[in-house]
Amino acid sequence: MASFLPTRPETLEDQRLYTSARLTRVACLDCLAEVRVKKNSQHHTSVQWDAAARKHCPELSRRAPDPSGRGLQQGCTRLADSVDAAVRDGAVPVGAEDGY
Repeated sequence: MASFLPTRPETLEDQRLYTSARLTRVACLDCLAEVRVKKNSQHHTSVQWDAAARKHCPELSRRAPDPSGRGLQQGCTRLADSVDAAVRDGAVPVGAEDGY
């Protein structure tokens, strides 16, 4: 949990850019779990899973929870293929804007 809440407009905008700007919804072509994706380059992909997507994905739901409690986990190979397809189709833009 954050130890402070940003109030300055420029801080709030930075927070928005870092956490949610340019995220595109992508559905897995296998199980239809929906995540939010951003690609800053061909080699960098950010994927945000919510609880519903994690529960819906058979590959993730079979895995034991992360023992550190941080919620970090390996990605889903089927979803990675779906993201690659979305990039090829032009649905997910590639490239950072203003460093984000």
